[in-house]
Amino acid sequence: MIDKLAYVHPDAKIGNNVKIMPFAFVGEDTEIGDDCIIMPYSAVLPGTTLGKGNRIHGHTLLGVDPQDFNYKGAKSRLIIGDGNDIRENVVIARGLDEKTATKIGNANHIMEKVHICHDADIHNRTVLGISAIIAANTLIESEAILTNQVVIMNDCRIGRRSLILSGCRVQKDVPPYIVTNENPVEYHGVNTVILRHFNTSDRILRHIANAYRIIFHGDTSLQEAIMKVEEQIPPSEEINNIVKFIKGSKLGIIQCKY
Repeated sequence: MIDKLAYVHPDAKIGNNVKIMPFAFVGEDTEIGDDCIIMPYSAVLPGTTLGKGNRIHGHTLLGVDPQDFNYKGAKSRLIIGDGNDIRENVVIARGLDEKTATKIGNANHIMEKVHICHDADIHNRTVLGISAIIAANTLIESEAILTNQVVIMNDCRIGRRSLILSGCRVQKDVPPYIVTNENPVEYHGVNTVILRHFNTSDRILRHIANAYRIIFHGDTSLQEAIMKVEEQIPPSEEINNIVKFIKGSKLGIIQCKY
């Protein structure tokens, strides 16, 4: 159903059972998948693709031009997957040029006033808390949780099932499965609550804790710590993810102060 007070460009591709409420705006070169809801005063701007079953709440802007002086008007993309709940006053930018895109996966919960900059890559089932700011070229892996007013700086990577506590300003990579707090951001332990939610065994929890004990308390270089983890900790999906993530870090990882 498209309300008569909404604006939908004739070239927009609208799926089945889509509900577009009064005063919503859907521009040209857009796609909206089946069962989406576009609420009042929200806008789906040119270059935006929505998958199925997304809920876009009021005063949200999807596909805005990047806030970057290098942006020259390219017809870039914002690609959003399925089943996302995007709350009020969220702003998400498109990619910086035709070769790139901002990407949002599936089943993410993006809370009020979140700002996601160009070329961010957000995987699946994440939670982005109120007024979080996600800078350009960032990566947030699946099931990560950012609480209120977190700021993720350019090019940072947030590992899977990690928890960033309120007010943190993240300037380096945050490895998987950990909790961070304070400013500058620091390691605060293993995210056992979320890991248990996903039925992680006690044995694997001990292995993760031991791996991070070597990494953060081993009194060696990070490269040597990773070698020790590979030698001393039994391999598993979680341990492999930790090792792969840290080996792939370009900015380095956060530190531990205690």
